[in-house]
Amino acid sequence: MNNVIDHDRLFKELISTFFVEFIQLFFPEIINYLEPNQITFLDKEVFTDVTEGEKYESDLVAQVQFRGQSSFFLIHLEAQSSSQPEFNRRMFTYFARLHQKFALPVYPIVIFSYDRPQKEAIRQYKIEFPDLKVLEFNYQVVQLNRLNWRDFLNQDNPVAAALMAKMKIAARDRAKVKAQCLRLLVTLRLDAARMQLISGFVDTYLNLNSSEEIEFQQEISTFIQPEQEGVMQITTSWMRRGLEQGLEQGLEQGLERGLARERNLIVRLIKRKLGDIDLDIESRIMTLNIDDLERAGEALFDFSTVEDLTNWLNALDA
Repeated sequence: MNNVIDHDRLFKELISTFFVEFIQLFFPEIINYLEPNQITFLDKEVFTDVTEGEKYESDLVAQVQFRGQSSFFLIHLEAQSSSQPEFNRRMFTYFARLHQKFALPVYPIVIFSYDRPQKEAIRQYKIEFPDLKVLEFNYQVVQLNRLNWRDFLNQDNPVAAALMAKMKIAARDRAKVKAQCLRLLVTLRLDAARMQLISGFVDTYLNLNSSEEIEFQQEISTFIQPEQEGVMQITTSWMRRGLEQGLEQGLEQGLERGLARERNLIVRLIKRKLGDIDLDIESRIMTLNIDDLERAGEALFDFSTVEDLTNWLNALDA
């Protein structure tokens, strides 16, 4: 299977869906002169770089109306997933050609999503001589690996819920950040399609290992009840969707491995909360189907004793 992540597509889909929210989060001053109901996304532009012998496509170009005016400007946004030499010159080339073609002011923005390097990215392109400054082109930069996810925890903004997953995160905090991203998402009460877009973005960039999954579940258990339930609904939908995709692709062995992994995870979580359990109880859990595994994951928060767990399993068989 091809596990290569299409970073450009993910970021373009996120930002085009939540364009105004992105601007509000990172460039609130633009909102003061932007008409939010007059935004049109233009067809992507193809630029040929003769010096490098390559073709580039602009990620996102929006035509926006000035608030209270009949005139327009462009917002050009590039999502860059790798650090490339002379990217600043390419940004100027984009700017010049967009300005030439549309004869409109162009507001250029770059969102850098790479993990390394963490040094501050260049945000201008200059041409100057000892006696003359010919050009100084500046553009706005959102460099995610220099932003602290904790600064966005209480932002009432769906873009924050998604992009925290790509900010500066210590390895020990990965599970915590994923849980907090989903907690924030639940509080936003979006429609199902937009919630799935953000939760899928988070799951792509914070794909946890087995030990992190346990930490993730522990973090969820500290949330208030409505947030717990909302996050559990998201995570169980991930599990079901993944298993269904595996079945559709004819990967029966992969399906069984996925079920075994989820059963083992539920057993570990139960032991973490209740202590050791009898082999008979563990065996019963290891035979649960996908629907009952989902219910077990949700019911786990209500178990205080092994007896609670036993009664719950007995109720399944009743």
